[in-house]
Amino acid sequence: MELPVIIVNFKAYESAVGEKAVELAKIHETVSRETGVTFAVCVQAVDLQAVVNAVSIPVFAQHIDPISFGSGTGHVLPEAVKAAGAYGTLLNHAERQIPENVIEESIKRAKELGIATVVCANTPEMGARLAKYNPDFIAVEPPELIGGEISVSTAQPEVVKKAVDLIGDGKVLVGAGVKNGEDVKIAIELGAVGVLLASGVTKAVDPYSVLKDLAKGIV
Repeated sequence: MELPVIIVNFKAYESAVGEKAVELAKIHETVSRETGVTFAVCVQAVDLQAVVNAVSIPVFAQHIDPISFGSGTGHVLPEAVKAAGAYGTLLNHAERQIPENVIEESIKRAKELGIATVVCANTPEMGARLAKYNPDFIAVEPPELIGGEISVSTAQPEVVKKAVDLIGDGKVLVGAGVKNGEDVKIAIELGAVGVLLASGVTKAVDPYSVLKDLAKGIV
């Protein structure tokens, strides 16, 4: 996956599940092709196979559990995610937080299977703490800004700078409140390698135009 990257988390929005997830992912693919910017999508487990089959851009699962084949009813099996064709997985999102030991084991299982990991952290300090488990990326998302109208790169640029300083180059993604190309541009200028967002795209009346604008922060 080429960097910088714009990862859009579809969450469980009505506009981004089932057939609509496939349609929205195709819009991301179109904008990626038109702009040369790397876009990736993060989808519900039940939509993973359909989205992977429909697009060529990276597709992430929203979660995996550190289990193997056998008993594990209701859990997300990493092997199943890999078999579905997922490029990677999100872990420890603010809406799906897990204990640190589970984060460690989940990263380990993902690495065994060649699944990329994006681990979320609510502070630069927590991001630095989780970095010791060597995830591929760490998305720093102050929870008070998630789903809001102001991005962390605009409202709290010092948070992004601190995250890069503590975690290191090539790993930090900026999350929480990212809405437009200017937010993306600031994040990249501060040393991040991409952004993670959701509602700015999934709730948009015209997601194509929003994605084109986001891409302007990189091209």
